[in-house]
Amino acid sequence: MNLSPNLNIALKEWAVVCSALEAGRQIILLRKGGIYESAGEFEIEHRQFLFFPTFLHQNAAMLKSADITPVTEEPRQLKISAAGIITDIVQMPSRAAMDALDDQHIWSKALIDMRYNYRPANPLYLLLVRTWHLRDAVTIANTPAYAGCKSWVPLENAIETTGASPVLDDDAYDLRRRTIFDRIA
Repeated sequence: MNLSPNLNIALKEWAVVCSALEAGRQIILLRKGGIYESAGEFEIEHRQFLFFPTFLHQNAAMLKSADITPVTEEPRQLKISAAGIITDIVQMPSRAAMDALDDQHIWSKALIDMRYNYRPANPLYLLLVRTWHLRDAVTIANTPAYAGCKSWVPLENAIETTGASPVLDDDAYDLRRRTIFDRIA
């Protein structure tokens, strides 16, 4: 699957996680219902999106190791440097299945516990994401319209993705994807 030539939807995610995706350190995101969305739960409204790095709620205790500086507000400007395509959505069958993926992500056991324990009746979903480096990063103003606890952010202007390159080539991504499916089977 190829990226659309322009995207104007961004997914808000911790900046440190965006960096891990851009470095090829991980290809997964976790989502669970309960944050504010149009229907009251996380929705996969967009299979293709830009990454919108957030800083305010990053928590070093929720990461295996991280050199993050706590902030009291989001920056006035953001650099958009990557896009993603969700290739698979998998309902995680158990905590044991998530533990089998420990080397596939940067999150601490405390974050995984928090995700499972928050609204335990709601399933935890694993999103497999193929990440693309934009040919040219774009700096945007971080306007009040982008603030708040929402996952999807419609950007004021579309960002060109023509010339973007995948972080992992086809073979490397397919191998990581198969490894994840094998471990949670």
